[in-house]
Amino acid sequence: MSAYDRLTARFARIGALGEAAGMLHWDASAMMPPGGGAARGEQLAALAGLRHELLVSPEVSLDLGEATAPGPWEQANLELMRHAHLRATALPTALVEAVERANSACEKVWRNAKASADFGMVRPHLAEVVRLQREVAQGLGEALRMAPYDALMDGYQRGVTADDVDPVFSAYESWLAEALPKAEAIQARRGPALPLPGPFPVAAQRDLCRAMAQVVGLDFDHARLDESLHPFCGGTPTDVRITTFYDEANVAKALLGVLHETGHAMYERGLPEAFARQPVGEAAGMAAHESQSLIVEMQACRSDAFLQFLGTRLHGAFGGAAEPYAAANLAKLWRRVERGFIRVDADEMTYPAHVILRFRLERALIEGRLEVAELPEAWNAGLAKALGITPPNDALGCLQDIHWHDGAFGYFPSYTLGAMAAAQLMAALRRAEPEVDAQLACGEMAPMMAWLGRHVHGEGARLGFQDLLRAATGKPLDPSDFTAHLTARYLTD
Repeated sequence: MSAYDRLTARFARIGALGEAAGMLHWDASAMMPPGGGAARGEQLAALAGLRHELLVSPEVSLDLGEATAPGPWEQANLELMRHAHLRATALPTALVEAVERANSACEKVWRNAKASADFGMVRPHLAEVVRLQREVAQGLGEALRMAPYDALMDGYQRGVTADDVDPVFSAYESWLAEALPKAEAIQARRGPALPLPGPFPVAAQRDLCRAMAQVVGLDFDHARLDESLHPFCGGTPTDVRITTFYDEANVAKALLGVLHETGHAMYERGLPEAFARQPVGEAAGMAAHESQSLIVEMQACRSDAFLQFLGTRLHGAFGGAAEPYAAANLAKLWRRVERGFIRVDADEMTYPAHVILRFRLERALIEGRLEVAELPEAWNAGLAKALGITPPNDALGCLQDIHWHDGAFGYFPSYTLGAMAAAQLMAALRRAEPEVDAQLACGEMAPMMAWLGRHVHGEGARLGFQDLLRAATGKPLDPSDFTAHLTARYLTD
């Protein structure tokens, strides 16, 4: 075997261990009884340790020094292998395992703390997570020659730094300060929406959610739909696991959540099979991933065109008067601009404000400018400045998200970068496929998903975030496409 072939064999093993860990994470959120938490933390720590030991092995180091790649995809794979090896060698195995244990322990306590709106319950556990993340960030930063927080961002979206994000976010804040009051005024002139005539039985919601995931293109021979506290997409490209949660009083929570997670799932399903379990066969990063969930949920499935189709399906599933299910009324309901406390419930105009707040807080935590004990006060002050509202308790404030309690520092910027990329990709799609809105009105998602398959999914991680956008749309990230989309949807009478 050549040095490159030996590397692909080792990275396939590393990839399989990562898939196993992913399934254990899914099970912990969707199926595991509460008493399994401690054992699950040890299991995940053991898998993380094994993957790390394989990545830093002398054999990998030697082969990386000797390997040559036979083609452009293989060359990209080799470069990503070198990057993964460099990140791994920056951290001792004991630290990697300690991080997994701390994350698992904190996440389990967070569930109860959130339910009780008691930040004090989780604070010491989160403090330990942050302490370890600072250690990780410092080690990675030195190895990658990056600022510590940038090194954490690199783990989620390679090639994007805080200095890249800061001016984009600041410009959006300025735009939002003027646009939000205008959108609220226009919305008030349009009048209230008719409420959907619930209740919505969970069994019927489950059937509808599954059917709509299939409309998008999800193949349930390779996917599952389950329930969890926080909706997510996990699993592997051939065994994708999406979750949601059901509320009999509000069908939108589960349905729109499933459409969002199906966008993630379709990306995983469309990754290049020839490079399965290789770095180049993975997604291009989490900003790229979020662009795929948001182009499905926000750009396509909340469009005027698709709401015509979706309204008919909703009415068929739940009955009652037809008027509330009209596309115009669904648009009023599901495209309502509102200053709220909860990120996952936010409209697409105010959502970036929630992300910007978290980006600044987590960066300050990692850089040591903010301590965990100060987080609730800093959160409340930041939200008051951004949206003019203050959470009445920490369950509606700093306890609402799982990310930090599970060790995911550096992830949050991906949400808004993804929203901006989704708008840019949709604009390019409409130029390339002028019939896309007519197709969406009939529930025909296949042409749109085929275009995304060619330009995003099938590219794997061969291209970085900016190069992926450049290849698909003709330019790197351009936030003006996002504000143009919001202007057309929310600032036009």
